[in-house]
Amino acid sequence: MPPVPHLPDGHRRLGDSGLVLSEIGIGASTFGRSGMRATGQEAVTAIVDRAIDLGITYFDLAEGYGDRPGLSEELFAAALGDRREQVVIGTKFGLNLSRERGAAYARPGSRKYIVAAVEESLRRLRTDYIDLYQIHFPDPLTPIEETLSALDALVTSGKVRYIGASNFKAWQVVEAEHVARARGFTRFVSTTDEYSLLWRKPEEELIPALSHHGLGFIPYFPLQNGLLTGKYSAEHAPGDAKITNLKRYLLGAAPWAALAAFEQFARDRGITPGTAALGWLLARPTVTSVIAGVTVPGQLDENVLASRWIPTADEEAELRGLFTGDLSGGPGVVDRG
Repeated sequence: MPPVPHLPDGHRRLGDSGLVLSEIGIGASTFGRSGMRATGQEAVTAIVDRAIDLGITYFDLAEGYGDRPGLSEELFAAALGDRREQVVIGTKFGLNLSRERGAAYARPGSRKYIVAAVEESLRRLRTDYIDLYQIHFPDPLTPIEETLSALDALVTSGKVRYIGASNFKAWQVVEAEHVARARGFTRFVSTTDEYSLLWRKPEEELIPALSHHGLGFIPYFPLQNGLLTGKYSAEHAPGDAKITNLKRYLLGAAPWAALAAFEQFARDRGITPGTAALGWLLARPTVTSVIAGVTVPGQLDENVLASRWIPTADEEAELRGLFTGDLSGGPGVVDRG
């Protein structure tokens, strides 16, 4: 058996694939989005520059992010400039073309959609390949065989290196795995889904399925829209915060007493609540990279500290005991992922 290659500090292999991601990833859903501080090119460039300086290499994008289709990808590409080989680009398809081109593109898992979507993303990203190309949501109208066949052709052509899923149920992950193996198609190497101390549903079925089949897990909403940062309370949330502008209902549903105990847990250890929340996730099975949304560069410095704090078994149990694990960030289409 060949030796396991040395990985850079703060990086992990994605499932059983050859793709290596930074443990902290940048979620780009805030790029080019009204009401968020990371709206314009100057703000996005500052975030990308600081991320690369800190050794963060994974950027999670989607064709549907931004005030108009593809804007997030365009802003990122302009910020990245000639540093393409220093980063790993993950982007998602499935929320865009039907709005631009009509009903003929209403099935995001279809060959027609995928062939058109990848060309658009490559153009906007100013690159000739995408490291991780993911279907944003399951397509119930298209057989998974067609989706995997189309994605397999992209890998063969060199336009895509690896493929993944997003927001798939455990049974859908297993179905895709079985079809890929039976038909000789390229397999999914990962999936993304909501996962945090406040939302632990993936532990019931999804994570066991990923572990069994060798897929990596890339959680989003790790800080549950800021609730796990210690910056908000029942009485106060900044007016320019995502939770205030888009998900205010969470302020009423949040377990404030448990969150106060969580903040004390972090203070007792000399870390921030955000570091504790991200560090807990990075200690979970199958987790490769945690996607954290960023609105100002300074947030990145705190995020990278999370990979240096590893909870003990007792600390992990204490954290789990604070929360029921069933507070969801909600099904907002563009917000999820």
